[in-house]
Amino acid sequence: MLSLQNAGKRFGPRILFTDANWLIRNNEKTALVGANGTGKSTLMKVLAGLEQLDYGTLQQTRGMSIGYLPQEGLRLTGRSIFDECLTVFDELRSMEGEIERLAGQLAELDHASPEYEAAAERYSMLQERFHALDGYALDAQVGAVLTGLGFSKHDWSRQTDEFSGGWQMRIALAKLLLARPNLLLLDEPTNHLDLETRNWLEDYLKGYPFGYILISHDRYFLDVTIDRTVEIWNKRLTIFQGNYTKYLSQKDERRAQLLAAWRNQRDQIEHLESFINRFRAQATKAKQVQSRIKELEKIERIEVPEEEPVIHFQFPQPPPSGRMVVEADGLSKSYGPKQVLSNVRFSIERGDRVALVGVNGAGKSTLIKLLTGVEQPTSGSIRPGHNVVTEYFAQDQYKVLDPESRMLDDISRAALKVPESELRSLLGCFLFSGDDVFKQLGVLSGGERNRYALARILVSPSNFLLLDEPTNHLDMRAKDVLLDAIAAFSGTVVFVSHDRYFIDRLATRVLEVDNGSVIAYEGNYEDYLRRKEAQAAAGAALPTSPSVCHPERAERVEGPASQPQPASSNGSAPAEPAQRPRRLNPIKQKQMEDRCAFLEEEIPRVEASIAHTEQQLAVFISAAETQRLTDLAASLREQAATLTTEWEDLMLQLESA
Repeated sequence: MLSLQNAGKRFGPRILFTDANWLIRNNEKTALVGANGTGKSTLMKVLAGLEQLDYGTLQQTRGMSIGYLPQEGLRLTGRSIFDECLTVFDELRSMEGEIERLAGQLAELDHASPEYEAAAERYSMLQERFHALDGYALDAQVGAVLTGLGFSKHDWSRQTDEFSGGWQMRIALAKLLLARPNLLLLDEPTNHLDLETRNWLEDYLKGYPFGYILISHDRYFLDVTIDRTVEIWNKRLTIFQGNYTKYLSQKDERRAQLLAAWRNQRDQIEHLESFINRFRAQATKAKQVQSRIKELEKIERIEVPEEEPVIHFQFPQPPPSGRMVVEADGLSKSYGPKQVLSNVRFSIERGDRVALVGVNGAGKSTLIKLLTGVEQPTSGSIRPGHNVVTEYFAQDQYKVLDPESRMLDDISRAALKVPESELRSLLGCFLFSGDDVFKQLGVLSGGERNRYALARILVSPSNFLLLDEPTNHLDMRAKDVLLDAIAAFSGTVVFVSHDRYFIDRLATRVLEVDNGSVIAYEGNYEDYLRRKEAQAAAGAALPTSPSVCHPERAERVEGPASQPQPASSNGSAPAEPAQRPRRLNPIKQKQMEDRCAFLEEEIPRVEASIAHTEQQLAVFISAAETQRLTDLAASLREQAATLTTEWEDLMLQLESA
C-alpha cells in the first residue's frame, strides 16, 4: 500500500499539483490521466522514488516492491536477451545454486552427524521455498513473456546491444513483468508495441496478481485494463471509479457541477460587493458593511480553469479520383532470399478507409511503399486509377522536411488558402503552441518533426492518403482531431496503426498481411477479430473477399460475413443461409452497458432527491423558498423521467443484440 498525503510538486515557478491525497491499495488497476504538462510522468517518478515531493508526504508499506517503466531512455548492454531477463531471478538462481551445493554435502556427510541434520533442514527449507516460488519454471516464464512481447526464439540468444530503442523498452518491460512487483508503474507502455503485442499485454495485465498504474494515450487499452481513473486537473488529484469511458462521462458531470458552484459563488460575491458599494458611505450601515467585507474576505474563491478548446479541423477536400483507386495483380516483393509478399491480388476503391494489420515484420510498411511507388515490386504490377494523386506519410517523414524553414512559414506555404489563425490552432492541437510555431524545423526532435509533418499533410491532402503509423507521438486530443478529419475526408485512405480505438472508429476494411499473403475483411477491427475467431473455431482460415488473396485461395462471396458454400448434390446452388442478427460493436456495447449501470445508480439518487425536496415543501419558510422548492421538484421529476426513458431504450437495444 502506498499513500500521498497533502502532497505538492513544482516545476520551477509552476505548480504541477498541490494538496494531493491518494491511497493506492493492493490490486487496484489505475489509469493516471490529464492534459500534457500537468505532471503525470513527474508524479510517476515521485511514486517510484526517483523524485522528491516539494511538500507533503509519501508513505509505503514496509517490504513493498515497486517497478517503474519510463517512456524512454533505457539502454541494456552486455548480455543476451534471455540472460538479461533471467537477472530478475538472481535471488532464486542463487537459491538454486545453494540447493545444489547442499545436495552435494548431504551425499558426503555422515547421516548421524549434527552437520548433516543442519544441512538437511536447510536443504528442505530452501527446496520448499524454491518450489513455492515456481523456481523450476524460470526458463518457461521468460520464454512466455518474451514471445508475448514479440521476440522470436532466434532473438533470445542475441545481445541486447543489437536492438533499437523501441525493442530495448520491450526488454525492460519484460523484466518488469517477470519480476512481478507489488506495484507496476508503466509510463506509456504501448508506445513501442504493435497491435498483436498490445493485445497480449492487455490479457497479461488483466491477470496480473498485484496493482498497477498506467499512463497511456490508447483509449481501448485503458478501457479494458483499468477499473479506476485518477486525473490531474486544476492542480488537484481527482479519483473516479470505473474505466476511461466512464471517467469521461463523470468528468463532464463534475465540470458542470463546478461551473454551477462557481456561478452561485459569483452571484453571492456580486451581491455582497453591491451591498458594500451601496452603503459604504452611510454611517448607520457601517457595522453591516464591515460584516459583509469580512464575509467577502472569508470566501475561498472557486477557480474554473480554461477548458482546452476543441479543434474541429477538416481536410480541404481534394478533386475526386476514379472509382477504382488502385489494383494489384500478382504482386510479389522480396529482399534477397526473404520473400515478403507472394503473388497477391487486391483492389482499393474510392472512399475506402483501409487498415493494414499484421505482426511486426509481416510487410505492412513494405506494402504501403509499393503503393506509393517508393519501392518497386519484384514481380507483378500495381495500377493506379484515373486521376489518383498520392500523399505518403512515412514513419520517418521528418527526414524530408527543410530543417532551415520555420514551422509556421513552412505550413503556410503548404496551405495558402487556410488562415494563419486556423493553422496556429491546428499546430496547437499537435502540441506546438506559443513561440514553438516560430522554431526552425531542424531544432525539433524526431517525434516533434513527425507530429509537424502529419499536421502539414492535413492542410493540403491528395485524394489517396497512405499513412504509416500516423498516431505515433500523438496524445488523445491530437488523435481525435486526426480521426475526425480523416472520417470526414472524401478521398481514400490506407493506414497502419497500433491504436485499436483509432482503427475501430476509422476503418471500413481491414487487410491482413500474413506469411506473404494479403487477405481482406470487410468492417472494422472488431469485425475482423470476430471473423478470425469464427475461422479458427471452424478449423480453416478462409478469405472473406475475392479481391484480396492468393489466386488459388480466391472464392466468390456474397457478403462480408459469407463463407464459401459447397454446391448441392444435384448441382443447384446452395440454399441461402438464414440472416443472422447483427451484433453490436463490442466497444459500443460496452459503452451502452456502462451507461445502463450509471443510470441504474443515478435514477434512485434523483428519486431520493425528489423525496427530500417534497419533505422540505411540507415545512413553510417563505413564499420564495416554496416556489424554489416547487420548481426544483418539477425539474427533478422531469430528469427522472428522461433518465428512465433512456435506460429503457438502452436495455431494449442490448436485449435485441
